[in-house]
Amino acid sequence: MYGSFENHLRRKIEDIESAGLYKRERVIAGPQQSEVTVADGASVLNLCANNYLGLANHPEIVAAARESLDKWGYGLASVRFICGTQAIHKQLENELSSFLRMEDTILYGSCFDANGGLFETLLEAEDAIISDELNHASIIDGIRLCKATKYRFKNGDMEDLETKLKEASGARHRMIATDGVFSMDGYIAKLEAICDLAEKYNALVMVDDSHAVGFVGEGGRGTPELCGVEGRIDILTGTLGKALGGASGGYTSGRKEIIQLLRQRSRPYLFSNSVAPPIVAASLKVLELVSSSDELRDRLRANTAYFREAMTAEGFDILAGEHPIVPVMFGDATIATRMAELLLAKGVYVVAFSYPVVPMGKARIRTQISAAHTRAELEFAVKCFAEAKREL
Repeated sequence: MYGSFENHLRRKIEDIESAGLYKRERVIAGPQQSEVTVADGASVLNLCANNYLGLANHPEIVAAARESLDKWGYGLASVRFICGTQAIHKQLENELSSFLRMEDTILYGSCFDANGGLFETLLEAEDAIISDELNHASIIDGIRLCKATKYRFKNGDMEDLETKLKEASGARHRMIATDGVFSMDGYIAKLEAICDLAEKYNALVMVDDSHAVGFVGEGGRGTPELCGVEGRIDILTGTLGKALGGASGGYTSGRKEIIQLLRQRSRPYLFSNSVAPPIVAASLKVLELVSSSDELRDRLRANTAYFREAMTAEGFDILAGEHPIVPVMFGDATIATRMAELLLAKGVYVVAFSYPVVPMGKARIRTQISAAHTRAELEFAVKCFAEAKREL
């Protein structure tokens, strides 16, 4: 039975390999930090993790997770509404609401789950969803599950967004969905203009702030704080798996009635195990750390500014911006892949991104800067990039 299908799969895999698009997973033989040990025992500079604040292996967070094992156990073997809600789950939801200045919060196993369980729960066939064309795959998949009429506007194009809002004028309810930061480019959504249009056309605003929460904005509250639109965002989704500790877990924060309905009807919440206690306890420690000091955010901003300036001075094509996502553009997938291989041999761990993760012809190495990087490490990375470019 499997024979013909096996041949079909082999041909597809061969096509991916021949196009230079095959993604090979490298094995790390130790914890996530600015320098990591790879499978052959070599220590390399990690320049591609979402570890923006350097908290993934922070000793206070590791200690909080370890202590929670004794007090709260390893796992709950249950969903939240059966016997999977501990006091720390409610505490984390309350702390996230307070930190984000939202009315209420619901935890998920990941932000992918949060986005996957959002639109179908809230919108029906009489409604409309207007989504930025560069939104994360989790938003796209979540929207696909929804029966609402679907519109897509050009990335950051407010004129096109307004056109789509007019086209959706007959809908009962309208929702605009956007990433706060677009993960492949580091671009920040034009939230002030989006909120203005939402108010003009009586639409809700949903923002996935996974690549911003914890470090974007003066207090690390993300793109709503940065853009001055706190209180104007109806739904804010995010992850605990990037700047906020780097493990797993996600959330949706928003108007209290929205969160209340999600608890009753959101399928990933109702049918998935609760977030593990060690992650919940560690996340509480993360919020304590990011709320008590600006030191890590200041260091991250300084590191990002240096790296962007130094790479531009070396003649690399860097997408403009101020975000610690720093895409180094190559266009051709084979060239980007070869560049990543050369850099690894020199001691810099980066990964080439190509189709279908990014559009065809826009292959890149997406470097990501961390507060954990030292200036010497970033200078080393720039030097290696320059050497690899000459050798390419």
